Amino acid sequence: MSRRQRFLAALFDRDATLVEDVPYNGDPAVVRPVPGARRALDRLRTAGLRIGVVSNQSGVARGLVTEEQVRAVNARVEGLLGPFGTVRYCPHGPGDGCGCRKPRPGLVRAAADDLGVPVHRCVLVGDIGSDVDAALAAGAAAVLVPTQVTRPDEIAAAPVVVPDLDAAVDWILGAGAPTHPRVLVARCDSAGDVLLTGPAIRAVAAGAAHMTMLAGPRGVDAARLLPGVDEIVEWCVPWIDPRPPAVDPAAIDALVKDVESRQFDEAVVFTSYHQSPLPLALLLRLAGVPRIAAVCEDYPGALLDVRHPVSGDPPEARRALSLAAAAGYHLPPGDDGRLCLRQPLPDVSGLVPEGRYVVVHPGASVPARACPPAVCRDIVAALRAAGHTVVVTGAPGERSLTAEVAAASGGHDLGGTTTLAQLAAVLAGADCVVVANTGPAHLAAAVGTPVVSLFAPTVPFARWRPYGVPYARLGDPQAPCRDSRAAVCPVPGHPCLSTVEPLDVVAAVGELVSP
Repeated sequence: MSRRQRFLAALFDRDATLVEDVPYNGDPAVVRPVPGARRALDRLRTAGLRIGVVSNQSGVARGLVTEEQVRAVNARVEGLLGPFGTVRYCPHGPGDGCGCRKPRPGLVRAAADDLGVPVHRCVLVGDIGSDVDAALAAGAAAVLVPTQVTRPDEIAAAPVVVPDLDAAVDWILGAGAPTHPRVLVARCDSAGDVLLTGPAIRAVAAGAAHMTMLAGPRGVDAARLLPGVDEIVEWCVPWIDPRPPAVDPAAIDALVKDVESRQFDEAVVFTSYHQSPLPLALLLRLAGVPRIAAVCEDYPGALLDVRHPVSGDPPEARRALSLAAAAGYHLPPGDDGRLCLRQPLPDVSGLVPEGRYVVVHPGASVPARACPPAVCRDIVAALRAAGHTVVVTGAPGERSLTAEVAAASGGHDLGGTTTLAQLAAVLAGADCVVVANTGPAHLAAAVGTPVVSLFAPTVPFARWRPYGVPYARLGDPQAPCRDSRAAVCPVPGHPCLSTVEPLDVVAAVGELVSP
């Protein structure tokens, strides 16, 4: 979709706009498109707009055609002009008092609902004043393409008048937002989630004049490492953070006022598949953000302008990239879409041993995903026995864990001694990283280091696997905790990872590490 594009959907009157006007036509055989109709519609489809038809068919009320005949003619129109996302018609007469007959707004609003877009992001193209009036009454835009029967007063009253459908499409595709907008991107959960959104954030940055990222306290350090981010707003989101603060009206009001003061042209809200973007979208609307895009299964009402559906189980990085594309943003030439970090990374030569080494990261941000300490200790011992130098890493709160894992096995303990940027540099220098499904797995992928993934199946591996680097998966993918999204292991003995054999880890490292 073009960055200058304001509209998500285009609605068309049928008779005298898309096809030649045959009064009260019930015969598909006499349907004839107006010149250039198919070309104009295909241009809009190529640009990503959804297309619909809205027409008055009072011949039904007058007894001149049946609804079956109207549907047959509509099917012929679609066969000649390509697929429509919706076809709505009013079968009532002028005196029936219905809410759907143009110039009333019912048809336009119903078509917008069918297409899943806010009515203010729709434009209606028609040939007479009732088309224009219906669009404006519904809150949509209107374009008039006059014919010989269009009255002069209708032409004078129309906000936009063009000579033909090609000109109407030119206007639709040329109207709208700034070419290089100020954009807010949001990814408000953990460091690994933020890192996986990195390629999509680079895509947005490539088309934005300025990009601000809204991040939570668990992901803000990762946000600082992402290329393309100009500015960061930190806020703990009560509906996403695993240990959220109480909902504070003053804090919410402060966020809304902060966002409002920054005058964003649009926002792209990135979430995981199990999260809703709608609470944040509501706050962004209150802050006056005019265009908001998100992946959303729920009905968004007026909260989203780009409601992007995602099916299947794509990797999180690709899911986020698909949303960026739906919002009109694409990776620039030469960007391969992998995870990456700002360069240069810190010098950690004084922290790591000389020569080659393997990193074992025994902790995890979610306890259910962590490999048991005893297994990690045995993994370090097995790697040491196979001739590898081992560096054990961990967060400040994991010092006792890393000390236990490293001390009994001869590993170099860096637990709690590195910033996230320093940890990235340590991982960048490693031959391989042995780690659970947690932030450092994605940090390793962001610096191009292969990963042995000790993966608890509480969430789908297809979504959360190490992205863009060689990897090996260990752990029981069919364990009873599968797809439970449990934060604490619900199965006694933690069977998904307690059964990992240290020699299998050694073998996996051997396959991933170049001689």
